[in-house]
Amino acid sequence: MSEIPKDCLKTILLELECHFTWNLLKEDIDLFDVEDTIGQQLEFLTTKSRLTLYNLLAYVKHLKGQNEDALKCLKQAEEIIQREHSDKEEVQSLVTWGNYAWVYYYMDQLKEAQKYIDKIGNVCKKLSSPSNYKLERPEIDCEKGWALLKFGGKYYQKAKAAFEKALEAEPDNPEFNIGYAITVYRLDDSDREGSIKSFSLGPLRKAVTLNPDNSYIKVFLALKLQDVHAEAEGERYIEEILDQISAQPYVLRYAAKFYRRKNSWDKALELLKKALEVTPTSSFLHHQMGLCYRAQMIQIKKATRNRPKGKDKLKVDELITSAISHFKAAVERDSMFAFAYTDLANMYAEGGQYSNAEDIFQKALRLENITDDHKHQIHYHYGRFQEFHRKSENTAIHHYLEALKVKDRSSLRPKLTSALKKLATKRLGYNASDVQSLSALGFVYKLEGEKRQAAEYYERAQKIDPENAEFLTALCELRLSL
Repeated sequence: MSEIPKDCLKTILLELECHFTWNLLKEDIDLFDVEDTIGQQLEFLTTKSRLTLYNLLAYVKHLKGQNEDALKCLKQAEEIIQREHSDKEEVQSLVTWGNYAWVYYYMDQLKEAQKYIDKIGNVCKKLSSPSNYKLERPEIDCEKGWALLKFGGKYYQKAKAAFEKALEAEPDNPEFNIGYAITVYRLDDSDREGSIKSFSLGPLRKAVTLNPDNSYIKVFLALKLQDVHAEAEGERYIEEILDQISAQPYVLRYAAKFYRRKNSWDKALELLKKALEVTPTSSFLHHQMGLCYRAQMIQIKKATRNRPKGKDKLKVDELITSAISHFKAAVERDSMFAFAYTDLANMYAEGGQYSNAEDIFQKALRLENITDDHKHQIHYHYGRFQEFHRKSENTAIHHYLEALKVKDRSSLRPKLTSALKKLATKRLGYNASDVQSLSALGFVYKLEGEKRQAAEYYERAQKIDPENAEFLTALCELRLSL
């Protein structure tokens, strides 16, 4: 085919279905953590598509500026296609060829880029695609789903849509069902402190039925069964899995999570340590270990009514140190791990290390490109830290309000509204003209639908600060709705 001008080449590249056109933004992940995770999965997770992993790794290498390494990953992907997908080699190659074209384009090797564009064009023509450079195929939708899932919570809904599209074409495809079930499980689980959601139970059961030998999907079903109070059935799956595997860290980590949530912390730690021996850089494993040590610490404090002495006090201090060490490792290995930041900061506070806690909270508050749920949680925990450890009521009120402004519907809402009412009312007892407390109560009552009470507080705030646009807007809305 004749040579395509560079600007026309870019237009064609944007039509392709591949990682470069799926809006996967590098700001949304820790590149080094994702690269490390993919490497671990290639080595240890035998149930995951290696083709999908190499394509994704190529894109991550490109985002790191390592285009030569990206080409090596794509070469590995090609070898897998030839070895494992020879029956539909051309269709399975479309994403890989699209990635090749983009990498060569960024390397300014335009003839090479065009070579792969032409390959894609030929397949589209041969299969009578309505588009010159795009082919609608469920395999591509599935690969897109896995890529979106890897880029974190902001992408879960898009990943779900991609797997749903694949399933429309092949409802009983085993791999598509695994991808869909895990995505819905992640969506169920995304509000850490929310009420238990069980939308994924049906999809997980179906995925297990279609993949009876896949221990990775079974462990997610076990966790979901535990969520819906069918722990005994879940544990049967866990025991069956642990009998079949030796050192698959990706299965061990979730089995450990099952035992941690069952309060079998020693069993959980045993499995986590075994998994860490194989994948020592896993942020997930370090976080889970931290959670186990924290749970043991809380148990001792409860048993001693928050006044541990002697051996109990020594054990509590030891557990706090261990938890800090692992939460710190999790954050160091994944700089976008929002929950690990709040857990680390809270554990520093628990140990009386307030300046360290403040530093970590400030890092968490500066995190960009995280989900609203994560922002909500960070403001809530920082508010509690300010209220109970720093005794700074005005800062606590500010962050409780920020948490509600980011996300006003979550399981934390009753805690937030209760804390705000209590603090604001207390402060008004000292100073009836405290504008922050008046407006906070106006906001909370407005949120709860108590419009008259909300209007009263906003009116009082507005009299003290008549130029405040926020108060004026809230008052106008309330008066119109009364």
